[in-house]
Amino acid sequence: MRETTPAAMPPCFDRWCKKFDNLLKTKAQKREFRHYVGGLLGESERKNVSQMARDAVEVTYHKLHHFLTESTWSADKINDRRLEVMNKCSQTRISRGFSVSRFILW
Repeated sequence: MRETTPAAMPPCFDRWCKKFDNLLKTKAQKREFRHYVGGLLGESERKNVSQMARDAVEVTYHKLHHFLTESTWSADKINDRRLEVMNKCSQTRISRGFSVSRFILW
């Protein structure tokens, strides 16, 4: 049974994803980025491409897999932007005595 639809995501999800849009070159990359992040945030116990595609409406294994393995985007640039965005928010800002390690998207 498919659990997630793009319309079910809260408005803040798309606003957050838009902060990465200029690092992604095509509409397809932007769409699959949202599908991938949505899959990571989803309720499924398994966070693999196959399970993400099964759990979400309008997500196909082939397109998501292609985005992660063949598409031209930089995981380092995405991660740097993620840390930058987190540091701008008072709830996720790095404070004294704490550090945030690198988060690997793939």
